[in-house]
Amino acid sequence: MTTLGLIGGVGPESTIEYYRLLVEKYRAQAGGSYPPVIINSVDLKRLIEWITAGELGKVADYLVNEIEKLQRAGATFGAIASNTPHIVFDQIKQRTTLRLVSIVETTGEHVKSLGLKRVGLFGTRFTMKSRFYPDVFAKSGIELILPNDDEQALIHAKYMGELLNNQFLPTTRDELLAIADKLKERDAIEALILGGTELPLLLRDAEHNGIPLLDTTRIHVDRLVRELLIK
Repeated sequence: MTTLGLIGGVGPESTIEYYRLLVEKYRAQAGGSYPPVIINSVDLKRLIEWITAGELGKVADYLVNEIEKLQRAGATFGAIASNTPHIVFDQIKQRTTLRLVSIVETTGEHVKSLGLKRVGLFGTRFTMKSRFYPDVFAKSGIELILPNDDEQALIHAKYMGELLNNQFLPTTRDELLAIADKLKERDAIEALILGGTELPLLLRDAEHNGIPLLDTTRIHVDRLVRELLIK
């Protein structure tokens, strides 16, 4: 049986949403059956400390070990239910035999299918400052537009201080949407990627002022369900 092994807990609230969506979408396409999923909830605090300190080798070592646990438990393919850990995705992929489905590559394929060429990106500072999104998107000729430094600082502070602590405040929603409006006015973005799996828990609409809000959780889950349904 095809079985998904999911690295979760990065953070917990978005992992709950992943599981809810996996069940909902799989049942709708599999006659009411439930998806075979194994979740390994890892230590978010440890990962954040290492990433903040630039100790990416420790991040990769830790996640490789946790993915191998999923494989030993019976997973036939895997995924990380978070964007930021994809900062070491290439290293992980080289060191594990379990096939992994990347949220970044899947989102890139989705954006390409929509015919978009200029999209904004929200996420943690680690995601916005790193090359893993631009490098993947550049292969399809898609330009990635980032908020300015002050805007990135605000988004990161709200993400780390509120969203990862299960706080989803209307005032923060308004502040982030105001930045989205600036990206549209200043940089002519065609859509905005919610490149952090907690962001769609705050920004729940599919669009804002004509800006499509691309939910990387749902995009990833759609792909994972398709993989699970392959016989």
